[in-house]
Amino acid sequence: MKIVVKVPMHCDKCRTKALKIAAAAHGVSKVSIEGANKDHVEVIGDGVDSVCLTRSLRKKFGCSCTLVKVEEVKPAVKTVEKPTPAPPAPPAPPAPSAPSPSCVQKCCATQFRPMYCELVHEYPEPTTCSIM
Repeated sequence: MKIVVKVPMHCDKCRTKALKIAAAAHGVSKVSIEGANKDHVEVIGDGVDSVCLTRSLRKKFGCSCTLVKVEEVKPAVKTVEKPTPAPPAPPAPPAPSAPSPSCVQKCCATQFRPMYCELVHEYPEPTTCSIM
């Protein structure tokens, strides 16, 4: 089964989160980012629940995640191929891009509540007794 979900992803950190959420779904065998704007998550696997997958992505990315396509994938026919020479080593990957400031404010900000520490001062002991 092949499922395509449109997810609003603003940076590489958002894409990584979407891939992790999709890969954690039951029955997933392959996850990839597709689309011209790299805003579609494509999931291939057996027994994957498309509604549950979309719901999981909506919890993290908001209500704007939409289910685009669900289709059956036909098994590929195995063909005998001639061995090919090994390709040259791929070039080094580009440096990761920094998230835009608006993205950090919208989705990439940490989800933790700030911790507050309060210093409590004890009253000093009186040097003389006020009662006597």
